[in-house]
Amino acid sequence: MTYVWFVTATSSSTIDPQGQLEIECQRCAACCRWPGEVRLSEHEISKLAGFLNLAETEFIEQHTRLRQDRLGLALKERSDRSCIFLEDTTCTVQPVKPLQCQEFPNRWLNLLWGKVSLAAMERDYPMLFACSAFKNFLKKHET
Repeated sequence: MTYVWFVTATSSSTIDPQGQLEIECQRCAACCRWPGEVRLSEHEISKLAGFLNLAETEFIEQHTRLRQDRLGLALKERSDRSCIFLEDTTCTVQPVKPLQCQEFPNRWLNLLWGKVSLAAMERDYPMLFACSAFKNFLKKHET
């Protein structure tokens, strides 16, 4: 199977003024169930704490852990490695979710599409292939 690397906008994807691909999230929550590290900035900690009506120190104690690189904080995960803010397929902090979450899958798509092989993308970024929006994108760009 081959894919069209030159992409035009479809009903579920657009190309923004800077030429970046944007695919519409399908709210499948696959990214929220994928093991990984959601890194948090100080600003995101403040926004999340305020949204949850917690003091920042309470939020940090209850919902974060030290990042693997020990250079900051990340969200804690559940025992199944899903996001602590995922309820069924709903993000309970959707209005203030971290930038890393907001940018998925578009940031990865724009960094990789047409620059690395699909096989390399699947090997190194398997979470993309669990994403409903990305699966739909691939179907529309098959040749």
